[in-house]
Amino acid sequence: MIRVLIIEDSLVVTRLLTAIIDRESDMTVIGAARDGAEGVRMAEALQPDLITMDIRMPVMDGFEVTRHIMATRPVPIVVISSNVDDDELHITFRAIEEGALAVIEKPAGLQSPNFASIRDDIVGTIRAMAEVKLVRRLRHSLARRVRVPGRSVSPGGSKVLGLACSTGGPQALHAILRMLPGELPFPVVVVQHISSGFVGGLVKWLGEVTKLSVLLARDGDLPQPGQVFFAPDDHHIQIRAEGGELVIRLDRSQPINRFRPSGNPLFTSLAMAAPGRSAGGILTGMGNDGAMGLLAMRNAGCHTFVQDQASSIVFGMPGEALALDAAEAVISLDRMADHILSLANPRPMG
Repeated sequence: MIRVLIIEDSLVVTRLLTAIIDRESDMTVIGAARDGAEGVRMAEALQPDLITMDIRMPVMDGFEVTRHIMATRPVPIVVISSNVDDDELHITFRAIEEGALAVIEKPAGLQSPNFASIRDDIVGTIRAMAEVKLVRRLRHSLARRVRVPGRSVSPGGSKVLGLACSTGGPQALHAILRMLPGELPFPVVVVQHISSGFVGGLVKWLGEVTKLSVLLARDGDLPQPGQVFFAPDDHHIQIRAEGGELVIRLDRSQPINRFRPSGNPLFTSLAMAAPGRSAGGILTGMGNDGAMGLLAMRNAGCHTFVQDQASSIVFGMPGEALALDAAEAVISLDRMADHILSLANPRPMG
């Protein structure tokens, strides 16, 4: 049984979360705190298996609570945010930086048109995150702020890198991007599964820790070296070869396995637009998104890789790609920046 502590100042939201959680046979709410300080006390007294955390609360906000819990008795924390403004988004991603594992959308009510989707996201995330035991190690890895030293790289290797990630992706991307030099000789295109309304905050947060230019993609953008593009909410992102240039194209075609954006269209498009001249990687995440697309890239002569199990918060997406033999390499998070830099050099023939 997964024992959940709710830290939330809204009684309505607390009741709704309690109803969502208690209807599941493998989880139960063991307590609810109305402010951050009470949440810290209850976490120490009740020792829950997982905490759901509001961000904007009296006495202590979600960032402060997360920071305290991670410094004392680490517990998996899922941030549940209403995403009302830039200040809340900033606190949300600071909590992620301190060790919170995931951020999901706060349920608006039973009559909300997307209530079922949000409910399923909450339940699935709690179930997956309750299994994560290495929260303290994650926080320490994020606290290290040493950059990869400058080095000479050849521009003759990969022309573009595609990445796909889900749960744990923000933490992994934070660790990778802050280690890459601003003169990275190719662009990066990212599909990150995240609740609607949060990708803009993610882009801003990551942009503050890297010398690369982190951008929300627009249809028709021409990706340039040193730029990192994120798929916007509710849009698939692809790379097309048009007039001798690589062009970003966005579309709202059907979700793939519930995901839009999905990693599969990105990887499949890279296999077609730049066969043998692009690279693809799958980082931590639940489910199997991106595995088929990554296989298409490998079959097209592109370099493919996944994050290893030991450094992944959830090994679902990388593991599914490995099961398909879609990845040439398995890379730990602390080696990922070096591996990405190596893609700039031409691959040996034969």
